[in-house]
Amino acid sequence: MTAVIIIVIAVVVVAVVAGAVVVMRRRAEERRRQAQEHRDQARAGHLEAERQESKADELAARAKREQLQAEQQRIEAADKRTDADDLKARADAVDPDVADDGP
Repeated sequence: MTAVIIIVIAVVVVAVVAGAVVVMRRRAEERRRQAQEHRDQARAGHLEAERQESKADELAARAKREQLQAEQQRIEAADKRTDADDLKARADAVDPDVADDGP
């Protein structure tokens, strides 16, 4: 009878240990799955950050080009204004109806 009790106790102990091992493996697998999920989310976050950074760089480059174009237009406008003032001054110089003493 004691041998049966010892065998039953051994079977119960083995079943408990086996159950504990199965539970630990499941938990470990769940943790691995969660870790992989977090890595995937982190990778997606990095890709999105790189995309946004690239877009920001592109916008900055576009703004710089537009700034340079605006400055070029200012220079061209100033040149045109100077040319127009010079032409007016020459016209006034040769026009006999324009008084030398000015307004």
